[in-house]
Amino acid sequence: MAFREMRVAYRNGELSETAAGDNPIDLFMAWIETARGSGAILEPNAMTLATVGADGAPSARMVLLKEVDDDGAFVFYTNRMGRKGLEIAANPRVALVFWWEPLERQVRIEGTIVETSAEATATYFASRPRESRIGAWASNQSQPIASRQELEQQFASADAEHPGEDVPVPPWWGGYSIQPTAIEFWQGRMGRLHDRLSYTHEGRQWSLTRLQP
Repeated sequence: MAFREMRVAYRNGELSETAAGDNPIDLFMAWIETARGSGAILEPNAMTLATVGADGAPSARMVLLKEVDDDGAFVFYTNRMGRKGLEIAANPRVALVFWWEPLERQVRIEGTIVETSAEATATYFASRPRESRIGAWASNQSQPIASRQELEQQFASADAEHPGEDVPVPPWWGGYSIQPTAIEFWQGRMGRLHDRLSYTHEGRQWSLTRLQP
């Protein structure tokens, strides 16, 4: 099946150096707030996380951004024993992509990743719905399982083992913080002459370059 005729005429906006400013974190926060306020995007904080395993093979999946901290790092939480966690342990260089289709906008981020503190993990874990906290205990992420029924049985067992609201953080579960070294903002334009502004971190400063589409 060919997709040659599937085309979109981008026409929603533009991105100039003046409008972008000197700090990509400020621009990112403005863009994600616009995405959240649009009412047209179910999860504007959804991002593709790309990792590379010890064998050099890349993999990617969707995760949810939970915070941009005071240092400009991008934070998410997950099971650290799943495939992504094992690949992060093997290679701390990762990439993120945000895609907000109704706004015709994309943000690409490259950087290095470290684990969040136990305190930060505990604070976030306590804010999750109880079912999500129990689910963190129930799932051996990325491991094979015989059936959906078996997964539900694991959930029921975890639920029985941790009654009430005081559900502790599993020892294999936690957060990651990505410190960006490069951030690119993409705004769709007519004729495929898209705006691409790329920020790279040089010392304590960001350097801005316009890229050809």
